[in-house]
Amino acid sequence: MSPNKKHNSHYTTHNKIQLIKGGSQYFNFLKELIEKAKHSIYIRIYILDDDTTGRGIADELIKAAERKVAVFLIADGYASQSLSKEFIKNLKDKGVHFKYFEPLFKSTHFYFGRRMHEKVVVVDGRYALVGGINFADRYNDIDGVSAWLDYALYVEGEAAFILYKYCVSDWNTRKDVQLPAVPYYSEEKDCSVRIRRNDWVKGTYEVWRTYFDWFNQAEETITIMCSYFLPGRVLRNRLSLAAKRGVRIKVILAGISDVMLAKHAERYLYTWMHKNNIEIYEYQKSVLHAKMMVVDNHFVTIGSFNVNDLSAYASLELNLDVRNKPFASSVTKIMETIIERDCTRITKKIFITNTTFIKRIVQRGSYEIVRFILNLST
Repeated sequence: MSPNKKHNSHYTTHNKIQLIKGGSQYFNFLKELIEKAKHSIYIRIYILDDDTTGRGIADELIKAAERKVAVFLIADGYASQSLSKEFIKNLKDKGVHFKYFEPLFKSTHFYFGRRMHEKVVVVDGRYALVGGINFADRYNDIDGVSAWLDYALYVEGEAAFILYKYCVSDWNTRKDVQLPAVPYYSEEKDCSVRIRRNDWVKGTYEVWRTYFDWFNQAEETITIMCSYFLPGRVLRNRLSLAAKRGVRIKVILAGISDVMLAKHAERYLYTWMHKNNIEIYEYQKSVLHAKMMVVDNHFVTIGSFNVNDLSAYASLELNLDVRNKPFASSVTKIMETIIERDCTRITKKIFITNTTFIKRIVQRGSYEIVRFILNLST
């Protein structure tokens, strides 16, 4: 059964959307959104760094607060723990409401419990950005160095208002701040968007369920772009069954990785992927950080969710699912262009030729270590 015939609940319909590439395009777009804010800005971010990009965003938020816009910023307490007290104090002194999302335990090198891996911006309850892009220089085009490959989805309309209500709920202890809650609906009615969340503490696994359902229901194609692709047993089983049905499956993975242990572990699964006729493409131009999937040229999911157990069972994650054929077709073309221009296909022959016995031991060892860490964390 095609995804358009099942599991379509909770889609909103009055939306305008646009795919935004990471780097200068994203941060210029974000700056424009902040500048036009009239009553509220909500930001939920995993990494906020005290660097050129992070300070630039902080300055824009301070300017908005000075215009009497209510600004609320929450950053993950583990990933953003390097922020100085002076940086945070300056935000608060200038009127920006700031807090950390704290895991159960954290240190410089480790955390235990939930992490807030979401990357969400909502302005005035009507404009929103959701994707995988953090607020740090490596996600921006800085000093001639290209940003890591990443994407976000801009949505204007009904879905943005639902995101607004979600963000507000996290600050509901602040009785001194009263914000308007008037829904805005885009005049466009043909773009269905739904919000999908993962939060194991609350028993919410909606993003994982999107992948599970769409793997089950795909009829022709699945194209996945993922920075840390280590699907658990259940999702691997669903992909295998899709391949047996004749679905053509492509995965775009990092060729240059910022976490080599995870990359070695990922390559351990290449044998399984080849066995199931899954096409593997490694992105070579820079670090790949995007998290996106297109199914049957009709459905797209994009957000913070990586296809691994850490995202599935340990993190707060947020994706947007889009049901719109023209948009899905445009995303497919972008991904096909990336494959053609910037990727190397890793065939079974190439993989076997380039993988020595020692490399295979390293890959297996890395896989077991990563699996142990994931089991410990989840």
